Formats: sequence, C-alpha cells, structure tokens
Amino acid sequence: MARKQLYRQIFIARPVVPLSNKDLGFLPGDVASKLDPYMQPLYDNLTVIQNHFNENNTNSRQIRELIEEEKIVITPISYIRGRSIVRVFFIVDEAQNLTPHEVKTIITRAGEGTKIVFTGDIFQIDHPYLDSQTNGLAYIIEKMKGQSLYAHINLEKGERSDLAELAAKIL
Repeated sequence: MARKQLYRQIFIARPVVPLSNKDLGFLPGDVASKLDPYMQPLYDNLTVIQNHFNENNTNSRQIRELIEEEKIVITPISYIRGRSIVRVFFIVDEAQNLTPHEVKTIITRAGEGTKIVFTGDIFQIDHPYLDSQTNGLAYIIEKMKGQSLYAHINLEKGERSDLAELAAKIL
C-alpha cells in the first residue's frame, strides 16, 4: 500500500476541559459553536504549521484542502464512545487532562490500521481530580511500557517561545 493510502483521515482531538475547571456556562448555538472555543488551540496549531510556508505554497494549500475535504477532522473526545476508528492517524492532544478510563476508552476504539498518538505535559493539568501521577497520559506511559506496539518520546524543551519555556520552568 502506498504511503499516502495508509490512513484515510487524520483525527485531531482533545478533551473539553476549561482552564482551572471554570465552566463558561450556557453558550448559544449548535454543538459546533459551543465546542469551537475548546477546539481553537488545534486550529491555532495548524495555522502555525501553515505559517511556515508562503500562503500560496503547495503545503499550505494542502492543509486547507485536507480540512475542507474532511481528511483532517478536529473533534472533541466526548463523541468517541461506540465508534470503531479504522485506518485513521489519531492525535489526542492534552492527554494529561484525561482519566485512565478515558484513555482506555479511546484506545479500544482503534480499528485495523489506526495509529494513536497522545500528546501532553503531565505537569500542566487542568482537570480538578487528576495530578501528575493519576492522569491518563501518565497511566498509558506506565502501563504500555515494554509493549511492542507502543513507543514514548519525552521532549525536553518547549517550542512556543523562550518566555513560555521560562514560565514552565520557574512558575
């Protein structure tokens, strides 16, 4: 199978957890408009990638087209129960804000040919009932250690800016 055909879609998802667990309350509109504020960081990240290229560059255009054609799908984790996700490259952002049970639920949705990548920082938790040892990301790191289908990468440095890196270290 050609490299381009390994996956039929890229899902990018994250848990819906407000900062400091302070709920925004009722938001008007449909489900998409209610969830957009929580999914905006994912769109921001795609914009950062696009900004590395000239607006008319093929790579920048391809990202736009992939979103428009729903080859890249940004979604909340909330709607995963009951799904079978086949041939999808699935990126779960902010996994430190998931419980161990939620991580298990996500992984058990993976059908044939699906790859799941969990990202996060176990020290930046916004979930009120989780800490650096009890969150879903720490759980998967510990439980999957040594499994042939699993790999773990620990990044040593942040990529946002020198200011963000300094704040993460000293605050």
